[in-house]
Amino acid sequence: MSSIKLRDLSVSFRDGTFGLQDINLKIEPEEFVVLIGPSGSGKTTMLRTIAGFVEPSSGSVLIGGEDMTHVPPERRRMGMVFQQHAVWPHMSVAKNVGYPLARNGEKGASISKRVERTLALVGLEGFGSRKPASLSGGQRQRVALARAIIADPTVLLLDEALSALDEPLRDALRRELVSLTRREGLTTVHVTHDRAEAISIADRIVVLGNGRIQQVATPTELLSAPATADVARFIVDATVLNGIVRNGRVMCPDLDTSWDLDAVQAIDDIFDGDLVDIAIPPHSVGIGPAHHPDYIFAEITSVLFQVTSYSVTAKTQSGHSFRMSITCSVPEISETIGLSIDNPMVYRAD
Repeated sequence: MSSIKLRDLSVSFRDGTFGLQDINLKIEPEEFVVLIGPSGSGKTTMLRTIAGFVEPSSGSVLIGGEDMTHVPPERRRMGMVFQQHAVWPHMSVAKNVGYPLARNGEKGASISKRVERTLALVGLEGFGSRKPASLSGGQRQRVALARAIIADPTVLLLDEALSALDEPLRDALRRELVSLTRREGLTTVHVTHDRAEAISIADRIVVLGNGRIQQVATPTELLSAPATADVARFIVDATVLNGIVRNGRVMCPDLDTSWDLDAVQAIDDIFDGDLVDIAIPPHSVGIGPAHHPDYIFAEITSVLFQVTSYSVTAKTQSGHSFRMSITCSVPEISETIGLSIDNPMVYRAD
């Protein structure tokens, strides 16, 4: 049960570019935190810096209140699971799982007892004598997870640990992983590129972009109030347009439309004359008659079935695409419609 604190942390590479810049983050004991962001945002660099595989250029890494900035990975008492399960094919499951204990000098009976307990924790009771080649991909990933937690780590680090698995196995292991970390009281940091996964399992989500933290929030907070237009674009598939505030209204020249300030979700304080970014998420978009004067003319470009609804994309005459979710009267591709946009999120432009 250890906290993690990153203080004024930066990582620069030999070519002068930054992997992380001015990172300040506190992860509480037993908290399950997910790092997410587009490719190159710094999420894997942050995880590897916590693990000790990347040396920070400045700042510090504290685990359980102790400065671990220059402590090698093997002395940080962390378990780590990678995207590729990386189990050793020549060893049995039990030997794979017990390896960290054997490396630390523990002996036969003690190792066997802990291996049995740990395999039971990950749903592999009775699998100790088998070789990895006889296991499924999901079972091999469970072996990697068991090996990561057998030495009672203070922190569990997961680097795209579920992304190589197929659904529904991935969903099942995701659920078991959350239950396991809760039962064992593990502080967990998980890197994923899957937004739905992050939202479903995290206590808090850290959104990264260009090596900086863009937002730290619970899933509910993140979905309801993305901190920036870029976060809204990445997390909730918002279309972001330029605008300006005039006479108490948010004007959007690209769509030739506007909203009263009372009819928008103003994330920042905005005033007359401010340039703004207008983020329009799918739940703010509705379908209406194609040529109605109160609607924006658009053409359907894609329709995807999503179990309980359809995800529809439509493009306006100005060339901007909008997503929306509908449950009935499914339009066809190339059909012309009218779009209504209500309660967009508005940010002061940088």
